[in-house]
Amino acid sequence: MKKWLSVTVIGLLTAGALAACGAGEGASNGGGGSEDAKVLKMGTSADYPPFEYIDTAKGDSEPVGFDIDLAKAIGKELGYEVQVVDMEFGSLIPSLQSKKVDFVLAGMTPTEERKKNIDFSDVYYEAKNVLVSKKDEPINSIEELNGKTVGVQTASIQEDEAKTLSEEVDIKIESRDRIPQLIQEMKSNRIDVAIIEDTVAKGYVAKDDTLQLVETGREDSNKGSAIAFPKGSKLTDEFNKELQEMKESGELEELIVKWFDSKE
Repeated sequence: MKKWLSVTVIGLLTAGALAACGAGEGASNGGGGSEDAKVLKMGTSADYPPFEYIDTAKGDSEPVGFDIDLAKAIGKELGYEVQVVDMEFGSLIPSLQSKKVDFVLAGMTPTEERKKNIDFSDVYYEAKNVLVSKKDEPINSIEELNGKTVGVQTASIQEDEAKTLSEEVDIKIESRDRIPQLIQEMKSNRIDVAIIEDTVAKGYVAKDDTLQLVETGREDSNKGSAIAFPKGSKLTDEFNKELQEMKESGELEELIVKWFDSKE
C-alpha cells in the first residue's frame, strides 16, 4: 500500500483556538487531548529513517516516516489532529513528564527503567541492534570491540547495551544526540563503530558504500518499539485498541511493507 494517511481536518475556529494554546495542551486534560482543540502533540527525534526523518532530498521540512504515518492513522481513528514536535532523543521522556507533548513515537524500546517514569503501548515493531563500522576498518564481532571507541545515541537503548558490553570488553563509549552525528564521527575517525538499530542502520549503509553492518549475535540485542505516554494517560488504552485493530485488519503490516521492505 502506498496511500498517504491524512490527519483529521480541523476547522478554522479550532485552529484559531489552538494558536492561543501552549504545547502539550492535550496532556493538560488528563493526558487524553483537549476536548476543544482535539489535537495531540507527538514528540519524536527525526533522525531515525525510516521511522522518522526529514527527507531533505525531496525538499521536505516536516518529518515523514513509519512512525509519522502510524501516529496520524491512529489519530484519525480517534478523532485527533497529530502535530509532530521534533527534538533530540534525550529530551523526549522529559517532555512527556512535563506534558509538553502528549505521546512519543520514536522507535523507543519499553525498558523496565523507562517504565518507572512513563507508560507504554503494546510493541508495534520488533527490531535488533547491529554494529556499523567502516568497510576498510571493519568490526565484525563483539570480541573485536576490545580497545575500540563505540558510538551510541544519547539516552537510547543502544547506549544501555554499550554500557553492558563494557563489562565484557574494554571499550570507550561516546554518546551523540543524533544518528547522523555518529556516522560523521566514524567517518572522521573519532569513533570506531556505532551500535544502531538494524532497520535504521540498513538505510544509512545502503546510501554509503564505505559502511558495513554486522549483527551482534547477542540474544538481548533483539528489541521492540512502543508508543510512550505520560503516567496514567488514557491515551495508552485508546492507542492500544487502535493498534490491535490495525494488526487484525492488516493495515499495520501494510505500513511496515511501505516503509521497511522497500528499504532493504
